[in-house]
Amino acid sequence: MIEASTMLSPSSSDAQLQGKSIITTMIKNSKQKQYKSSTAKIKSLEEDQYLKVQDVMQMEFINMAAHELRTPIQPILGLSELLISKVENIEQLQLLNVIVRNAKRLQQLTNDILDVTKIESRSFNIVKEQINLSDVILNVVKDTLTIGNHLYNNEKIVELRYEPKDIFVSADKGRIIQVISNLLSNAIKFTTEGSISIEVEEKKEDKRVDGEVKQYVVINVKDTGVGLDLEILPKLFSKFTTKSHHNSTGGGVGLGLFISKNIVEAHGGKIWAENNLGEKGATFHFILPS
Repeated sequence: MIEASTMLSPSSSDAQLQGKSIITTMIKNSKQKQYKSSTAKIKSLEEDQYLKVQDVMQMEFINMAAHELRTPIQPILGLSELLISKVENIEQLQLLNVIVRNAKRLQQLTNDILDVTKIESRSFNIVKEQINLSDVILNVVKDTLTIGNHLYNNEKIVELRYEPKDIFVSADKGRIIQVISNLLSNAIKFTTEGSISIEVEEKKEDKRVDGEVKQYVVINVKDTGVGLDLEILPKLFSKFTTKSHHNSTGGGVGLGLFISKNIVEAHGGKIWAENNLGEKGATFHFILPS
C-alpha cells in the first residue's frame, strides 16, 4: 500500500517541472547576459586599445611630416634674405619679401605642429633659468616690428608702448619669448588703429603659504582692436579655435593660444583674456611665479 503523503499529483509534478524549466531558463539568460557583457567589455577594450594605437601612429606621422616640412624652410629663408641684401630693384624686393613672409609663416606652422605633438604625447618640457623679462620683451618687440613690416607693409599705424623695467623670473626663456610673441602678434593682427601696450607688474599673494609670501609677475598685452567674441571666449585657448575676435575669421590654424596656455601652465602660472571695460580692444594676461 502506498501512502498518500508520498504520492505526487499530476498537477504538482507539472508545477515542479515548470519551476525547473523557469530556473534553467533564468540561468541560461543570466549566462548569456554575462557572456554578452564580457564580450562587450572585451570589444570596448579592444576598440580603446585600437584608438590609442591609431592616435600614437597619427602623432608620429604628424611629427615626422612637420620635421620633413621644416627641413627645406631654412635654406629658402637664408637664400631669400641673402638676395634681399643684394637686390636693389623694388619690384624684385617685393617678390622676395613675399617669399620670406610665407616661408616664415610655414616655419611657424611647423613649429606649432611639433609643439602640439609634444603636448599631446606629454613630452613637452621646459628648462628654467633666471631671465630678465625686460630683455625678453624688448627682443620680441624688435623681432615683431621687423616681421610686421613684411606682414603689413607699413599700412597700419599702431603705436607700440612698453616701458622697460628690470624684473627677473625663473623661466624657460625660449618658451616665454614664444608666449609674448604669440600674444603680441595676435594683438597686431586685430588692431588697425590706436595702440598696443605691454605691461609687467610684480605682485604678492595676500595669503601666506608655509610662512612665506608667494611672489609672482603679471604680464599684460593690451590692444585697442576689435575686441573678443564673447561666444568664443570660453574656448579661446582650445586647440584649433581660429575665430576669436568680432567680425573676424581669425587666421592660421588656431594653435598659438593653445600652445601659449600649455607653456604658461607648465611654469605653474595661468593665462586668460578679457575685453577692456569702457574702451575698445582686449587684454591678454598671464602670470608667472617669480
